[in-house]
Amino acid sequence: MRILLSNPRGFCAGVAMAVEVVDRLTNLIDGPIYVFHDIVHNTHVVSRLEAKGVIFTEDIPSIPPNSVLVFSAHGVSPKVREAAANRNLRTIDATCPLVTKVHAEAVRYANLGLEILLIGHADHQEVIGTHGEAPESIRIVESEDDAKSVSVQDPSNLVYLTQTTLSTDDAEKIISILQERFPLIKGPPGEDICYATTNRQGVVAAYAKSVDRVLVIGSSNSSNSVRLAEIAENRGTPACRIDDLRELKDDFVMGAESVLVTAGASAPEDLVQQVISHFVTLYKADIEVIDAPGEGMKFPLPRSMRKIMKENDAEIPRGGISVDADGKTRDWMTQSQIPFISITAEGHSI
Repeated sequence: MRILLSNPRGFCAGVAMAVEVVDRLTNLIDGPIYVFHDIVHNTHVVSRLEAKGVIFTEDIPSIPPNSVLVFSAHGVSPKVREAAANRNLRTIDATCPLVTKVHAEAVRYANLGLEILLIGHADHQEVIGTHGEAPESIRIVESEDDAKSVSVQDPSNLVYLTQTTLSTDDAEKIISILQERFPLIKGPPGEDICYATTNRQGVVAAYAKSVDRVLVIGSSNSSNSVRLAEIAENRGTPACRIDDLRELKDDFVMGAESVLVTAGASAPEDLVQQVISHFVTLYKADIEVIDAPGEGMKFPLPRSMRKIMKENDAEIPRGGISVDADGKTRDWMTQSQIPFISITAEGHSI
C-alpha cells in the first residue's frame, strides 16, 4: 500500500493561535477559564483543554461575574460581546483574524447601505457571528437552490461574502449563480475562504482521482474537514472522515493500493501520526509526503492576551504562533518551542 500524506494538513495559524491562548491561560490564571463555544471544532483539542480545567459554555449568563472568558476562533456577534460586558467578564478575543476580516467587511458594507448575501452554513458558529454584525442587512445563502431563489431589494446595491471554511467548489458554483442573476453584485476585495481551507482542498482536488481512497482526519463538527471528504467524493473517489484511529474501519481501505491522508485545519498532528503508524504496522505501507506549497501564515497572540501575560510577568512571544509538523507550537520570531497540551504523539512519529 502507498500512503500519500498531504502537506499542508492539520492546524492552521488561526487554530494554533486560539488554542495557544487558552493553553497559556491555564498556566496564568487562578480559577476556571471559560470559553464561549468550542475553541476550535475538534473533540480532542476540547477534551484535552477540559482536562486542564477549561470550561466550554454556550451560556454566558451562567458564568460568574469577573471571570475570564475567551471567544472562540469562529468569532462572536456583538450581542455575545454585550452579554459578556454585562457580566463584567474579562474577555480575550481568540477569533481568527481572517474571520475578523469578514466581520469587518459585513459592518462596512452594511454601513454603506449595501444588501449582503452571506454564503455559508446558517448553523455554523462563524456564520452566526458574522450575521450578528448586521442582521438587518444580511441574508444567508446556503446552497445553489438558495442562490437561485433568494430575493433582494435592489440588485444594483448588492455584495456577497463567504464563510471562511466553505468548499471552494460549492462557493464557486453559488457565486456563479448569483453573478448570473445579479450582474452588478460585488464581492469582497480579497478572497474570504481562508488560505488553509484553500490549500488543503487544493491537494485533495489535485490528487483524489489518482488514489483509491481519501482519508480525512477531523471531527464531525469541523466544516473544513467535512468539506475535504466531500471534495474527494465529488471527484468519484471513496472518502471517509474520522475523528481518530479508533473510527477507522479497515474494510474502508481493504483492497486499496493507494490512500491520500489529510487532516482538517483543527486536527492535532498526533492523530495523523497514529493513523500513519497504523498503516505502516498493519499494511507495511510506504509513505510519500506530497510536496505542496508550505504555509507561512502566522498570527500573533491577541492584545488582550498579551496584557494578561504582561500582568503576570510572562514572556510575550514577539512573533506569530504556528505549529510544527511534530505538533509543537513555535514562536516564529525567536524560533523557541513552547510546550503545547500534549499534542506530540508518543511513539508515532514517521
